[in-house]
Amino acid sequence: MSRFKTDSKKKLNIREDKGQLILIHESFDPKDIFTCGQCFNFYEEDDGSFTAVFLSKIINLKSDGDKVIIDNISLDEFYDIFYDYFDLNTNYEKIKNYISIDETLKKATEYGAGIRILNQEFFETLISFIISANNQIPRIKKSVRIISKMYGDYIGEYRGRDYYSFPTAASLSKAKSEDLREFARVGFRDKRIVEAANIINDGYFDFEEDIKMKTPDLRKKLQELPGIGPKVADCILLFAFHKRETFPVDVWIKRVMEALFIKKEVPKKQISEYADKYFGENAGYVQQYLFYYGRENAIGK
Repeated sequence: MSRFKTDSKKKLNIREDKGQLILIHESFDPKDIFTCGQCFNFYEEDDGSFTAVFLSKIINLKSDGDKVIIDNISLDEFYDIFYDYFDLNTNYEKIKNYISIDETLKKATEYGAGIRILNQEFFETLISFIISANNQIPRIKKSVRIISKMYGDYIGEYRGRDYYSFPTAASLSKAKSEDLREFARVGFRDKRIVEAANIINDGYFDFEEDIKMKTPDLRKKLQELPGIGPKVADCILLFAFHKRETFPVDVWIKRVMEALFIKKEVPKKQISEYADKYFGENAGYVQQYLFYYGRENAIGK
């Protein structure tokens, strides 16, 4: 499976209770995690919980004071699948303390205190972020769900809603670009999605080997695919390949960096260079806190 996995897992403060799991964790808030722009395959429910799909599993999570209530997943499944997905081997309290080098970053980490960077499946991440180019999050989410229904496998029903797995590269490579444009509403990205699926299906990437590549080399390899520019490549590096030194620069990050750090308008490349210089190996974490803080508070808009 094309996803990041840790070799060992630390024991969590988690227990089973009446068919649900109760997780006690100081850096885990489903709202912060799912609404900070890093993933698209989820629903926000009326009760404030979040239902997400990952590796053909449906999981529902809700904050309740200092607890996270987790539904529809067994304890074994949580450790086997969602431990790595939620990056639970990483100490985010330590990271937040380390990167809070000024008042701005302190405010950003406090605002998004429950963020965890997801380790997502490679192919779904790649296609999702091709769709994300010059697009809005509600439309991206809708396209991802429609593509899953059209080309994925039926998983089951939860809370009155049917769920489907994200398609494999083999399945999506057989799609017609005109169907993606008409039904999934992906616009100009239609042909790029089918072309990328064909290239992946033909074996252009070997996740287990490619994750060992140096980040600049892997970024270059990603950008050889249709529909993948610098920002999309960096999102894939950060969210699928666990390259936490990566700093994707989109419209919001550009505004935030210019308003809070650089104090003038500059090219995106200069923002990437600034992040590399000042944030280093933790740039990806900084990016997520700043993106969430900046977008939610309309900084620089």
